[in-house]
Amino acid sequence: MPPADTHVEPFVHLVDVTHDGALIAWGGFHFRRDQVNERWEIVDDSDLQERFGRHTCIGHGAEPFGEAVVQVTDTDGRVVAEAGTSDRTWVWVEGLEADTEYRYRVIVDGTDWAAGERWDWVEDERGGYDLAKAGREYDLRFRTWPDPDDPTPPLSFVALGDYGVGIRSDSESSRRQRRIAEVLDRVVETHDPRFVISLGDNIYQGESGAVDDETGGEDDDWYSSYFQPYRYALARVPVFPTIGNHDTTDTEGSDDREQMEDNFHLGSRFDRPGRSYAGPGLFYSARFGRDLELVCFDTSQDPEEGVHRHFQGERQQDWLAERFAAPDVTWRIPFSHHPAYCAGPHHGDDDEIIESMLPHFDRADVRLVLAGHEHNFQIGEAGGRTYVVSGAGGKVREEQPERLGETGADAWAAHAHLLLVEVDGDRAELTPVSGLRPDGSLHLMTAQARDRQLRRPPFTVTAGTAGHQGTAGESKDLGPTVP
Repeated sequence: MPPADTHVEPFVHLVDVTHDGALIAWGGFHFRRDQVNERWEIVDDSDLQERFGRHTCIGHGAEPFGEAVVQVTDTDGRVVAEAGTSDRTWVWVEGLEADTEYRYRVIVDGTDWAAGERWDWVEDERGGYDLAKAGREYDLRFRTWPDPDDPTPPLSFVALGDYGVGIRSDSESSRRQRRIAEVLDRVVETHDPRFVISLGDNIYQGESGAVDDETGGEDDDWYSSYFQPYRYALARVPVFPTIGNHDTTDTEGSDDREQMEDNFHLGSRFDRPGRSYAGPGLFYSARFGRDLELVCFDTSQDPEEGVHRHFQGERQQDWLAERFAAPDVTWRIPFSHHPAYCAGPHHGDDDEIIESMLPHFDRADVRLVLAGHEHNFQIGEAGGRTYVVSGAGGKVREEQPERLGETGADAWAAHAHLLLVEVDGDRAELTPVSGLRPDGSLHLMTAQARDRQLRRPPFTVTAGTAGHQGTAGESKDLGPTVP
């Protein structure tokens, strides 16, 4: 029995979903009560062994918490599949039907893991934040993907970039990440997104408003920036990550790739039908039905291979050429951290991406490209293709972009947001969402063009025609205007 001044908060993680299986993980973060300020503090990884007799708490390599069984049930509660383990904290549950809704439970040593009311990092009546019972429970359910050979049904998904500032500090960036995490929870409830695309910078090195002067190289660093703010969405929707400059030594002194591989379970996810994986760097594809494929390419630096960045390597270029020359799909959506086109204010166009990647996009008739990095929202058209920058999940730059109106950057907004993408046949609608209204509905975000005219969501992209349509249809639920 742990001492009274400690607490282990259990987590559940729906890591991945395919047409016939689900990768489900579980773990727990460890806390101790500071008797001086009477608040909970997360236990650093280096202290776990002394206090709890273990070295890890979450992720692919975490030590087991006991004999575990994951049961998947149909909507009537009948167990249709299960998998067990005693030596790790994750399992693939297989043999499921395509495009079917299921519920699941994780049982460890005979007890439901993370059942009942959860302890979250919430506002404290004394000011600031603390760990406390928060009145929420997990809703453990998911829907399998359609078979890779079947037509892709209408779907929605979310793109979210540059969010990893952490929520434990009492700062504006922390409050922004909390607000967008609440938006994600609502979108999961109201729009049934089938997955989330992370556009990179999943965790930032400690600085004002960031993660407690940590670097992202340990499990405890990820509590504040990833697992706690998105915990209820992570139990229902898989996240497909990409690598940002703050996830590597490009910008920081530490390289978090190993921790990302562990927390996103990258080694177990892509050797399956409808998937492809390559390296060095993070390159993978995932097919959602016959007509939509995600393609992640790594834009971080790679001096060890004799090239500046990973996507310029010979092996990676061979893989990219194969992916973009694969049998035609209606939507092949590449995503990365760094954008090809960017109006600023801090970053500009990326000539290396334009030179190396645009020929692949042209060959595959790509119509939509997603990226982060610049801490605002941008949307623009170039060569019949829509380019989106969505890099304000936690950090925001409010300065006016210097090159707005130039190639690939037609309009922008300076608000924290996530991007909701809804695809139906050859039409996709893109809706940036910046918050929740008092009645709980989504607060949509307008964008502003160089002529100061507002562009109202949703922004429309059509496959196989002229791409981005310039101005979107009228919306009755308008978001905030851009100052």
